[in-house]
Amino acid sequence: MSTPPTEVRTWAAQMRKGLIELCVMAALRDGEAYGYQILQRLSRAEALTISESAVYPILARLAAEDMVKVRVAPSPAGPPRRYYKLTRAGDARLGEMAQYWRQTRKAIDLFFDGETK
Repeated sequence: MSTPPTEVRTWAAQMRKGLIELCVMAALRDGEAYGYQILQRLSRAEALTISESAVYPILARLAAEDMVKVRVAPSPAGPPRRYYKLTRAGDARLGEMAQYWRQTRKAIDLFFDGETK
């Protein structure tokens, strides 16, 4: 498989960047997790693999917006861990974002399936 042209890679990176917040929040849907666990959950889908330097600013912003609650607890090894959990507001936002994503995906699929002619 050949490498896509720069324009396609740039477009894909921008689209992916816009979806990362949704995916980080979805990774917390099933309960509390610390940063590395979130990264592991996202890495199950190769296209969603992100770095620590990308996930922590998102988590900090979500915490500042009261979308996630942060709890600090001792770690079995190393420094204390920050555990993140969706708040009620975060759960509501995730629901809204997921609904918007599904509607958008469905609309785009109509174009690719030729049903908009």
